[in-house]
Amino acid sequence: MSHRTLLVEERDDRVIVTLNRPEARNAIDAEMVGELHTLCGELERRPRLLLLTGAGGVFAAGADIRELLERGREEALAGINSRLFDRIARLPLPTVAAVDGYALGGGAELAYACDVRLASEAAVFGNPEPGLGILAAAGACWRLAELAGRSVAKQVLLGGRRLNAAEAHGFGLVAEVVPAGRLLERAHALLDRMASSSPMALRLTKLVLDARGPHPLADDLAQAVLFEGPDKAERMRAFLDRRPS
Repeated sequence: MSHRTLLVEERDDRVIVTLNRPEARNAIDAEMVGELHTLCGELERRPRLLLLTGAGGVFAAGADIRELLERGREEALAGINSRLFDRIARLPLPTVAAVDGYALGGGAELAYACDVRLASEAAVFGNPEPGLGILAAAGACWRLAELAGRSVAKQVLLGGRRLNAAEAHGFGLVAEVVPAGRLLERAHALLDRMASSSPMALRLTKLVLDARGPHPLADDLAQAVLFEGPDKAERMRAFLDRRPS
């Protein structure tokens, strides 16, 4: 399927998606939202790992301000960006954001919705929405607090602080900081490690990690499914036999 705002590379075990609106620093507009929803539908039907990155040395410099200017109460209640980011967060298999350059506003919220973030040395995270008379309503007000702590979230969301790559790494927001030229290489190395695991185990681990309050029942139910599956027996026998699974 062709896309106007995305570059999409499909592999057997992963999909690599590059946000591609270089004329707007990859700002997230309605067309990109629609194309990302289409992509989510494909990954829900055929689960694979997802790598998200941006073209031109920028992840995404925010939502499209020209579109935001025209939106009113009804569009806000529709949660145009928040519904998309929630869907990305709930994808069956892990998602990785490879962030180079600016990840601001909606771009930062998109990165926060991914399971793991890697950053280039030039990465910058921030949520300047209050300066535009709005709030970061697509997940930053709670995801950033979960990822980096409430104090950091307040500095970013209320104080207008931008986090450079080293700061984001120090606060646990990103897993690794690498030179821009090695960012995708390191992201694929992480995806390779993920791909070596049992897909069903990854899927259920993500469900349990993201579950809100049902522990330990959810853990037990997920483990029960895995204990009866073929992956467990084969992988454990391979471990005991000291051979590759």
